[in-house]
Amino acid sequence: MSDRSVGVAVAQFAPAASVDANLEVIVELTERAASRGARVVLFPEYSSYFVDPFDESLAANAEEVDGPFVAALTRLAAASGVVVVAGLLEKSTDHRRVRNTVVAVGADGPVAVYRKLHLYDAFGQRESDWVEPGEIGTPQTFEVDGLRFGLMTCYDLRFPEVARTIVDEGVDVVLVAAEWVRGPLKEHHWRTLLQARAIENTVFVAASDHPPPLGVGHSLVVDPQGVAIAEVGTTTDVAVAHLDVDAVARVRRVNPALELRRFRVVAG
Repeated sequence: MSDRSVGVAVAQFAPAASVDANLEVIVELTERAASRGARVVLFPEYSSYFVDPFDESLAANAEEVDGPFVAALTRLAAASGVVVVAGLLEKSTDHRRVRNTVVAVGADGPVAVYRKLHLYDAFGQRESDWVEPGEIGTPQTFEVDGLRFGLMTCYDLRFPEVARTIVDEGVDVVLVAAEWVRGPLKEHHWRTLLQARAIENTVFVAASDHPPPLGVGHSLVVDPQGVAIAEVGTTTDVAVAHLDVDAVARVRRVNPALELRRFRVVAG
């Protein structure tokens, strides 16, 4: 084992239809995670504002990336000494819809921004009625203490090429912000897909979800061999995993799957 590690926390809570109330929970959980040694704290999709079912209030509560929600996260990151990663309702070019965005925020502001590519038009839901999909581009990444991080959102997890394009940018950890809607076999899908993305890419995967009754909960961190090393359960809480900085390289020496592949992922 390496003596170098980075604390990564998955923070699970149920965002409400109140930006201020959500920020109160985000501050509390970030401080709890930082006290346990976290350097990166991951929150769920729609952390800034959430209502079920979706309605016109989404657009009314959407903000710019340089708006007050991210400004509050910046102050929190500076005070806590962490990078805060959270879902943001972002204003869209389409006034009827919003963007489902994840921002990674450090002490000086955003260090990476990701806009959900694959919208949840499945299992009886129609996210695209309310949300504008993100544009395909080079994934933004950020580094903390020798580990490189990339971002994705919820339904993107079902598309393995999303994780592969992020890993091709040299990341060691894929962060997944989610609102993984409950339903038959959905908990099984959640855990299986997270472990698969970790195994096939030989990276760490950390994922934060909403707890029941709307989400499945079970926010967790998976290591590059697919083993869950930290998990929350179904409550509002944080779980912190201390990731070995050298683990990805060590696993890839034994399993050089990325080097041996004969296919590449390109934008379609």
